[in-house]
Amino acid sequence: MDYRTRDFLTAHIKSILEFYEPTIVDTEGGHFQNFLDDGTIFDPEVRHLVSSTRIVINYCRAYELFGHAGYRQKALHGLDYILTHHWDERRRGYNWTLEGSRATDQTNHCYGLAFVLLMHSALRQAGIDDGDGIEESFQLLENRFWLPDDGIYADEASSDWSQLSPYRGQNANMHACEALLGAFEATNDTRYLDRAHALSRKFAIDLAGKAGGLVWEHYTSDLEIDWNYNRDDPRNLYRPWGFQPGHQTEWAKLLLNLHQHRPEDWMVERAVDLFDRALDVAWDTKSGGIYYGFDPDLSICDDEKYFWVQAESIAAAARLAVATGDDVYWNWYDRLWEYADEHMIDHEYGAWYRVLDSENARLSNRKSEAGAKCDYHTIGACWDVLESTNKTRPKQN
Repeated sequence: MDYRTRDFLTAHIKSILEFYEPTIVDTEGGHFQNFLDDGTIFDPEVRHLVSSTRIVINYCRAYELFGHAGYRQKALHGLDYILTHHWDERRRGYNWTLEGSRATDQTNHCYGLAFVLLMHSALRQAGIDDGDGIEESFQLLENRFWLPDDGIYADEASSDWSQLSPYRGQNANMHACEALLGAFEATNDTRYLDRAHALSRKFAIDLAGKAGGLVWEHYTSDLEIDWNYNRDDPRNLYRPWGFQPGHQTEWAKLLLNLHQHRPEDWMVERAVDLFDRALDVAWDTKSGGIYYGFDPDLSICDDEKYFWVQAESIAAAARLAVATGDDVYWNWYDRLWEYADEHMIDHEYGAWYRVLDSENARLSNRKSEAGAKCDYHTIGACWDVLESTNKTRPKQN
């Protein structure tokens, strides 16, 4: 199998979409987010802002690639639900979780707002919506979460915005960087690129310097490393303890994306170092795949295999191969795809499994869950490889 061709990558995106295609649209609003391995829907009322926005992004990219009107309609259907259900005009914030039309968590998260910004950027890039969503999302992000003295975004605010949590984390800032790069690509407005550049230096150089050159997850309000935050919760969905190999490779991908627009040597150097060290520690030499987490002593603290870690590393490997010209990264790319093809991809029903154990056995029959998986990372990895290797895209029909 040649995993590098445009035909393979686009066919794989279509195969993932086909898994969701029969039932994902809720005619009463938005998209269903909870699917068993065979496509059966469970918990149909439960919605999460992260999945709601990511599903719209999936359909924006599908429309941009294939030009099918159905993808455009699904993107607009998801956007309407976000604007009418997740968005709360009274408090000027987004509902984090919903059950039907009822908000179940109104905490304001930078992580969620980052995906709102990326969603509007994807809508603009695909030519689906050219409204003010990008600038409005950016201003909300800036006004509510930006900490000018620290040069990062705060993570969490109370529902009425009256209190910011003292917790500081890299994950929300990493996705804010991703969203800002998307906003720049959609608008060519250098304000977004400037902010993405500043965040990249802050986390990949300054704060990584406090952790031996790798990106740690958790910080105190004065940006000192918090080595103990969630130590007893290494599988926390958005704030796991330990070094996350997938976040090292995801930062590598983002640094190389930034390098496309504002090339500086340190970006490639740091991308190489983050990727190489992550794979050196976390690649399972016995059963294949990348483990989920390792501790400061470089021993594995979570030996499960998550879909998004493999997917993001595939995209990073392709970008590194292009940026460095070193075939070692194409070798990693092929090896990661071979692992995913054998263990992560469901060849019976479609899409990817969410998580496997250390020996690659499924831990659950839940393929996608609100907030945890909607195949954004897998579609996104294929999309990113197409973009970074200049294999996009045919004219829309």
